[in-house]
Order: sequence, then C-alpha cells, then structure tokens
Amino acid sequence: MSAFATLILAVQILSALAMIGLILMQHGKGADMGAAFGSGASGSLFGASGSANFLSRSTAVLATVFLVSTLALAYLGNQRPASTGSVLESVPVTVPAAPAAEPAVVDDSVPAAPVKGADAIPSK
Repeated sequence: MSAFATLILAVQILSALAMIGLILMQHGKGADMGAAFGSGASGSLFGASGSANFLSRSTAVLATVFLVSTLALAYLGNQRPASTGSVLESVPVTVPAAPAAEPAVVDDSVPAAPVKGADAIPSK
C-alpha cells in the first residue's frame, strides 16, 4: 500500500471517529422544545441554538471529508499495477522428464488358469 493511500486511510478513520463523537454530542429534536423555553440555555456552552449550528456544521464538514476520502480510496484501490503481466507469468515453468517405461516381464513357466464361467456372461 502506498504512503498516499495510508495517509488517506488515516484521514478517513479519524474523520469517522470524530463524526461519531459529534453525532453523539448533538441533541435530538425533542431537546429543542425545552431549549426554546430557556430550560437548557443557561448550562450550554454555545447558548440555546449556538451548539446546534456549530455541531451540525462540523458534522457536515467531517461527513464531506469522510466521503471524499472514501472516494479517493476506492479510486486508488481500483488502479491497475504498472506491470502488464501476472506474478505467475514470471515464474519459470519446468516440465519434469517422463520416466522411462519399463518393459513388461512375462513369466512363461506358469500357464495362465482359465477363468470359470467367462463364456457365460449374463445379459439383461
């Protein structure tokens, strides 16, 4: 893997982890109703609506970084290598020599016994 692809993979992992953290810190839709009447504004760091804008924009930026890094990794992963041949084509092929056939030894001292019932083959 090239150094450029490793760098893009690291950016993708960090943006994914940061996105997970930002999404978990955001309030749901039900929390906006309580903040509208002042119940959550005093304890908030960004005010009543400031955190929603900051966190949602930060999440959108990280989502864009994540998407671009994913597309870059897909493009780099689909690139063909510079060599035109396969790794298997560079291996030398050696054909083993065929073993010499040994002549069949026939023993004439013992006569072959006839097979019983060889002439009576059952037919279907």
